[in-house]
Amino acid sequence: MNSGRPKPYNSFETAQEQFDAVATRLGLDTGTRELLRSPLREYSFAIPVRMDDGSVRVFRGFRVQHNDARGPCKGGIRFHPLETLDTVRALAMWMTWKCAVVDIPLGGGKGGIICDPHNLSLAEQERLCRGFVRQVVRNVGPTLDVPAPDVMTSGQHMLWMLDEFEAIRGEHLPGFITGKPVGLGGSLGRTEATGYGVVFTIRETLRELGLRAEDTRASVQGFGNVAQYAIELLMQLGGTVTCVSCWDQKDQVAYSYRRRSGVDLAELRSITDRFGGIDSKRARELGYEVLDGDAWLEQEVEILIPAALENQIHIDNVDRIAPTVRLIAEGANGPTGPRADAVIRERGIFMIPDLLANSGGVTCSYFEQVQSNMNYYWSRDEVLGKLDLKMTSAFRAVAELAQRENLYMRDAAYVIAVTRVAQASRDRGWV
Repeated sequence: MNSGRPKPYNSFETAQEQFDAVATRLGLDTGTRELLRSPLREYSFAIPVRMDDGSVRVFRGFRVQHNDARGPCKGGIRFHPLETLDTVRALAMWMTWKCAVVDIPLGGGKGGIICDPHNLSLAEQERLCRGFVRQVVRNVGPTLDVPAPDVMTSGQHMLWMLDEFEAIRGEHLPGFITGKPVGLGGSLGRTEATGYGVVFTIRETLRELGLRAEDTRASVQGFGNVAQYAIELLMQLGGTVTCVSCWDQKDQVAYSYRRRSGVDLAELRSITDRFGGIDSKRARELGYEVLDGDAWLEQEVEILIPAALENQIHIDNVDRIAPTVRLIAEGANGPTGPRADAVIRERGIFMIPDLLANSGGVTCSYFEQVQSNMNYYWSRDEVLGKLDLKMTSAFRAVAELAQRENLYMRDAAYVIAVTRVAQASRDRGWV
């Protein structure tokens, strides 16, 4: 019997729906469809950790390798209390398309641990990182599967994982993982890469729309690494960010922080914790309006940047998007639900899809991987210059296909990505 309740959002089902639509458009054969709509390999495992009080707590970890026809798998490891295997499957699939759309020789992977690092000491987090590596060490490596930071993980977490991997293997292998601190195999420019990449695509979109950055306002969901650097570069281009939404750890709720004349990035950073949470009390003291967590979506701005988690724009809130909005740049992975996406498409809002908009992170991770493997490192300007070139080239290819075939930008990006992965799978004789 139908209870009348809406079906819970499942990111993997969304990823498969997106793929199925493109597979039909491309006329993919049954074998290729079956190969690409599910992961090649996935690992689910227990991670026992000795806690600071002497007790043992068992965490659940996942690593999914969606497809490696074009090269080693690549994808982050996230810490989140609501992590699920289906979420990791979806993110791994999206990573496959993301690597393909920017044309870097990597496949898609993703990892996660069900945990809340807010409630773990640094020593417990280190033991958790090392425990994760011990469970997957046979299945990852510089030529197999290269992890990176993601939600609530950092360069320090990556360094602990690298150290454990090298201790087990008995050799230096800095190309095993990316997002490392500079000076220990990390790349200059990597910290900024995802957020800057989002803005490179926004810059190109504004040219398409005939808008000047100086004449635009933006509202951003999230205040982690991606959001902060997207705000930084957008402001450097002359844009104004009037609203930022993020989680407040003390109150255990999300708030939106608005200043109509424009937020002060340095000011907000000074009252932000290491997980990207703004202190709401101090924000009020600094004169910000503190609104509900979804208020970022209804601001009268030209640009929306969802840079937090999956399914943040959905059928129940998409109508709150103001009529002034001209473009949405998906800084997060899968932030727009399929039904909401249909509404956005109908309204004619220019969508820069996640697999294009936030691919700067994996592109710069690829640059770091290359530098680590050859033990030769580039300057920050060289890294960001290469990133700009890659992102701009990818944007132009997607935008030109969209215009030529009268496609929605998301569909055009998927057509390019899936075509490349399907061809690599055929060339290898897999299908």
